[in-house]
Amino acid sequence: MIYAYSPLRRFGLYIGALLALIWSGGPFLWQLSSSFQLDRELTTGSPKFWPSPFTIEHYINLVVEKSFQEYIYNSIIVASLTTLFGLFVGSLAAFSLSRLDIRGKFGVLGIILSISMFPQIAIVGPLYLLASDLGLLDTYASLVITYLALGLPLVTWVLFGYFETLPREIDEAARMDGCSTLGLLFRIILPISLPSLVTTGLLAFIAAWNEFMFALAFTSSIEHQTVPVGIANFTNLYYVPWGDIAAASVVVTVPLIVLVLVFQKHIIEGLTQGGVKE
Repeated sequence: MIYAYSPLRRFGLYIGALLALIWSGGPFLWQLSSSFQLDRELTTGSPKFWPSPFTIEHYINLVVEKSFQEYIYNSIIVASLTTLFGLFVGSLAAFSLSRLDIRGKFGVLGIILSISMFPQIAIVGPLYLLASDLGLLDTYASLVITYLALGLPLVTWVLFGYFETLPREIDEAARMDGCSTLGLLFRIILPISLPSLVTTGLLAFIAAWNEFMFALAFTSSIEHQTVPVGIANFTNLYYVPWGDIAAASVVVTVPLIVLVLVFQKHIIEGLTQGGVKE
């Protein structure tokens, strides 16, 4: 069914979309502008949006003085490992709950979801003590394990919703061809679930990339600290380098924007199809 919008309603939709774009993109544009301005210009009584004079010294400071590339490298490792392990374990859990005959599956899903309901501030202390006892402090492993545990509920729920939309006739045809249970998952279900995998993978990656509290608590050296902790380390007792902070924010945000733009088709398809059961 095709809906025809009146010119007035179409105009209202465009205005709403423009306001949403300004609301979400405005802060990033301001950070981008700030990253090219001198610190003295950023602390004046009337800051300017257009850089004058224009400078790239803040980006130079990131590499030369702050060694910011080390934090980016750490974040890439932690976020990538969290995403890969999360998709592997989450797909197994979602497939089992969706395709296998498990009693009380929705109760199990409720228990999985309840894990994400604990506030981080309430569990950071016990997890710190556990990581200390296991000798995992200031390691990638402590962050990956923690992020994996916190991100699995989202991955499992999104993949479960998508798997539920796939017709059961696929399973029957595969089993008639002699396909095993794991073969059904890895050779058939996962390949046709690429949109959902891309969606959940990006969500897990972005969550791990932006996490701050556990990274601050569990790491103490530049060899393992991630981007949010690195940016927080820029500030000292008497001086806040606003230009360097703005430049670092731009550097770590642009890759995420590019990823979302590249995979936007898969993201939309994964989110919409996972919410409708055919």
